[in-house]
Amino acid sequence: MAKKPPSRSKQLITILLYPLQWLEERSGLVGGVHSFLFRKVPSDISWGHTLGSAALTAFIVQAVTGVILAMYYVPDPDKAYESIRHITDDLTLGWLVRGMHRWGASVFIILLFLHMGRVFLFGAYKYPRELQWITGVLILVMGMLMGFTGYLLPWDQTAYWATVVGINLNGTAPFAGPWLAQFLASGPEIGADTLPKWYALHMLLIPGALIALIGIHIYLVTRLGVSSPPWSKEAAGRERKPVEPTGARAGLVRRSGVD
Repeated sequence: MAKKPPSRSKQLITILLYPLQWLEERSGLVGGVHSFLFRKVPSDISWGHTLGSAALTAFIVQAVTGVILAMYYVPDPDKAYESIRHITDDLTLGWLVRGMHRWGASVFIILLFLHMGRVFLFGAYKYPRELQWITGVLILVMGMLMGFTGYLLPWDQTAYWATVVGINLNGTAPFAGPWLAQFLASGPEIGADTLPKWYALHMLLIPGALIALIGIHIYLVTRLGVSSPPWSKEAAGRERKPVEPTGARAGLVRRSGVD
């Protein structure tokens, strides 16, 4: 008997899935995203485990609103304040985008602190998650640097003098302090070259480092699994098979009578 031709619905599904199949065969990205979204987690996790995802969402909001603001902001000492006023008062919903970016920075830092506090209290920084903890600490440092460099960009009195205090505090560090203050101020004091440098740090260098660190952090979370609460009866993360001893170690195990 001749085979029935596939129905139109199946043909449509095949056509729609073809781009995903093409991408999966050449990159494996679809399978990676699937394993991240549908990975196994302990059954007794709590809302505290969502703080990392909340911090990631806050970072995405910062990135999107930051790109929109960058389209209209002018990193020039003579025009920076006026460009901020233009964004806030003249652009459609500009006040909302600027407000989300301004207050979202504080939300991002607060969520990072809460997330790291939960990880510390649950002991999720221990083996084999030490590298995961290190990348999290670096993300916190980069996030605070992001907020510090963005504070100067409105170029008003509050931003100027707060940055002066911050640079002077860095200048008191031993050995590298004077050099660091000179680098941040682009000279002996804040001037015309300071604002473009801080804008480049805030928009290019620090976000690039943050995206790389977040990518590594998410990969480690996916690879090692979600840690269980300290009171959980389930094993933390994925089940691991015991490593079979080899070589001289195997001989010692056999002679000692250990199974």
